[in-house]
Amino acid sequence: MWSRDRWQEMFYTLRKNKLRTALSGFTVAMGIFIFVLLFGFGNGLKNSFETFFLDDSTNTLWLYPGLTEKPYRGFKAKRRIIFRNDDLTDIQQNFAFFIQYMTPRISRGALVKHGKESNNYTIRGVAPGHQFAEKSIITKGRYINQNDIIKKTKYATIGRLVEKDLFGNRSALGQNIDISGVSFKVVGVFEDEGGDNEERLIYISYTTRQQLEKSNDRVDQIIVAFRPELGHAGALAFEKKLSAFMRKKHVVAANDRSGIYMRNVATDLKETQQFASILQLIVSFVGLGTLLAGIIGISNIMVYVVKERTKELGIRKAIGATPKAVVGMILHESVFITTMAGYAGLLAGVGTLALIGDSLEEFFIINPYISTNTAIGATLVLIVFGALAGYIPARRASKIKPIIALRDE
Repeated sequence: MWSRDRWQEMFYTLRKNKLRTALSGFTVAMGIFIFVLLFGFGNGLKNSFETFFLDDSTNTLWLYPGLTEKPYRGFKAKRRIIFRNDDLTDIQQNFAFFIQYMTPRISRGALVKHGKESNNYTIRGVAPGHQFAEKSIITKGRYINQNDIIKKTKYATIGRLVEKDLFGNRSALGQNIDISGVSFKVVGVFEDEGGDNEERLIYISYTTRQQLEKSNDRVDQIIVAFRPELGHAGALAFEKKLSAFMRKKHVVAANDRSGIYMRNVATDLKETQQFASILQLIVSFVGLGTLLAGIIGISNIMVYVVKERTKELGIRKAIGATPKAVVGMILHESVFITTMAGYAGLLAGVGTLALIGDSLEEFFIINPYISTNTAIGATLVLIVFGALAGYIPARRASKIKPIIALRDE
């Protein structure tokens, strides 16, 4: 069936009908090309959502105090809830089994100076666990440690871009910086995959921050990391217990979301991944529709091709060609066009995704890609259907009697 004569005959037919061949190939290639692009964009959206959440640790609960919206147990609405150091102690004592680490966070803006250089930065008072919550990468020196908390030291760990702004190409390690008129020694420099804003932060001990604010014991937020082995169900149970405990302690109604707000990063991530997956399915469905359009296109063209060659097929049968030979000839041409055009569209689509890279990040598409198995699988599907598209009309034509075929106009 795949003889040299058959190949020569096929190439002669393709050269003789260049426009028909080009249209057939273009239909197939465009179907695969658009499918690859859409599927890749779906993966890019998924990457964007995951990057947004995976910048920080995903096994954390974030607690925020606010204003109560409902009166409760003799207290009026609009009462401000304040977290203090004893909240940290109580949470640690009552939920030690669940907790991997915990850190408060106190954020303030301040003018920071070194020599003639100065700029405004956010200063965060934190505990050592904050490094893991934010996934900060120490490149020089160290992070704030427990000794800094106990002794209320005036040490600071600064972001990479803070060092660049204030020290240029020089190392900031061991140097002093002025934060709102108070001198701090730089003991570490960190990087953060969250981007430039994250690398223009300065961390100090939260007890030092409190001491600078007239020795108060207030904290803005509390970040509690639960043990990863708890899983999503365990995290939800811990969140429920911790919420009930904090609401009871601060006398906040159970259904008052404004008094104390809790954010479970694990739940947010799961919901976002589900949304991204649904979005990808929708995009993939559109891509499959495009692929189907390509299949229909090649089917219509092959029906036309066989119809156009009815008289030729009648002559072949009159001089001895068998129905099997007629079908094989049409099928050979159909599979060849579909295969060549399909893989041309595949390579073009994959190449386009590689060129796009992160250039569409502002549209929330990061590193769009399509797996090799998916791309090749889609192309094989198109080839199979391309073969069927050629086989069905060829089979029908092979059954026509030569005398009837020769009369065809």
